[in-house]
Amino acid sequence: MTSSVFESVRLDEVLLEPSPIDPSWILEGNPVARCGQWSKSPDTTTTSWVWDCTAGRFNWYFEEDETIYVIEGEVIITAEGQEPRTLRAGHAALFYAGTRSEWHVPHYVRKHAILRPHISKPVLFALKVSRKLGRKPAGYLARTSSL
Repeated sequence: MTSSVFESVRLDEVLLEPSPIDPSWILEGNPVARCGQWSKSPDTTTTSWVWDCTAGRFNWYFEEDETIYVIEGEVIITAEGQEPRTLRAGHAALFYAGTRSEWHVPHYVRKHAILRPHISKPVLFALKVSRKLGRKPAGYLARTSSL
């Protein structure tokens, strides 16, 4: 059984389904959001999505680290302690798990998003140690192949 080396998709062909914004988050307007997942990592921790939204202003809470790339339209992001920033087609951003920001979509926005759960410090440390222990020293293969 062979597994695929990679996945690919045309982002404009990802089927989007209704994904209503929590009504308690909406600050202005009647934003309508949709999303569609197109991939999931083999370890199931990381997913890739396309998301779009019509005009409105709302809070957004990030349960996972989310890297976005704006495909179309624009959104004005306001986060506590920072100046508002406008993200337009071609812009990318990283939102950290456990944070919130206000999103103002003047007309429409479509983004590609990669979601990955936040890794706690103890788990991250264990992962780093595991990776370090798993590395073979230089010349390891040459030495073992002559045995």
